[in-house]
Amino acid sequence: MPAILRILEHRRQPFLLLFATCASLLAFGLYLQYAKGQEPCPMCIMQRYAFVGVAIIALLAGIHGPGAAGRRVYGLLLALAALGGGGVAARQSWIQIYPPEVSECGPGLEYMLDSFPLADALPMIFHGAGDCTERAWTLLGLSIANWSLLSFAAVAVFAAWLMFARRPR
Repeated sequence: MPAILRILEHRRQPFLLLFATCASLLAFGLYLQYAKGQEPCPMCIMQRYAFVGVAIIALLAGIHGPGAAGRRVYGLLLALAALGGGGVAARQSWIQIYPPEVSECGPGLEYMLDSFPLADALPMIFHGAGDCTERAWTLLGLSIANWSLLSFAAVAVFAAWLMFARRPR
């Protein structure tokens, strides 16, 4: 039996592996932001929230080690988080391919700090300041939004497997 199938047969390991994957993706996003100076856009921030949601659900499931019914419940929760994040990633991928004439992402960080008091600018900064149409970092020709969409699709496939796969008793 291939190693990946042996891992999937365990009660905790698949969830903990998913948690570690999400934590790694989030860490890479923070690296790009703070070490490479790439400001996340509002859509990037929303995708981060979705990855945090997937990570928390996966960690809880990994700690719990659920049986068949619990796996279905966790699968449903993971699917909902993946669909939410994947929807945002799909929309961002679309606007990167077909950028609108007017940016849908809001004002830049410098404009917000110059135009608003700090108390008003902080919530806006937390929501992201980068341009959603920008493809500043790519790997194999795919942008961060494209990779995010693929990652959420993989989580959705995993969630579907959790919900519908028959398990030997």
